[in-house]
Amino acid sequence: MEFREYFVAVRRWWLLLLTPAVIIIAVGLATYQPPSTRYVAAIHLSASLPPNEDMAGGSSGTYFDPDYFSWLTSEYIVAGLSDWAETGAFAGAVSREMETRDVRLSATAVSAAISSDYERSELVLYLGASSPEYVRELALASTAVMQNQNAAAFPQLGGRNAIVVALDEADVTLASPDLGARVNLLLRVATGLVVGVLLVFAAHYLDPFTRSRSEVELLGLNVIGEIPRERS
Repeated sequence: MEFREYFVAVRRWWLLLLTPAVIIIAVGLATYQPPSTRYVAAIHLSASLPPNEDMAGGSSGTYFDPDYFSWLTSEYIVAGLSDWAETGAFAGAVSREMETRDVRLSATAVSAAISSDYERSELVLYLGASSPEYVRELALASTAVMQNQNAAAFPQLGGRNAIVVALDEADVTLASPDLGARVNLLLRVATGLVVGVLLVFAAHYLDPFTRSRSEVELLGLNVIGEIPRERS
């Protein structure tokens, strides 16, 4: 099939090409909802245990560098805090902490609003909510829980809290819409056009009529004359 024949088929069945796209555009516009506004912030935290000079050597005859083990412990604690931040227990603690500030946010909502990551001795909490006030309150409550209630995540520490230090304050910004929300309607239109193209070629393939000299010649018949298209 030559390129010219593709063009002829599209011109002949152009209504089938456009109909799916028009329907999808109409439905998309009728059901379109703008992306919800979302504010985000990130908090960087560091955590460790202070070096214990008394346990570095002496009675047992075993000696080690307390500063080295303090740095090493920091990495383990930060990794544990990152995992703890993803749990329902942490979300519940943050929710209760926010209640002391007269802010009501369920543990489920808190869990959906917080994610975490870490690298070596630095923990990062990512916060997101529908209003900047909620993000700020989440930042304050999360930091307070991390600093004052982390013993709940570490039975190895015998009930004492590791030292957690906030390295910065939450800088609340408006999050840009995700890529999916921005190209959703465009993808629908493209899908409609693809469906339209498939319909055009299906109609062309199933068309029982011969409409051109070349189609007749493909049947092995000789053409002895043509009726020209009427032109006004």
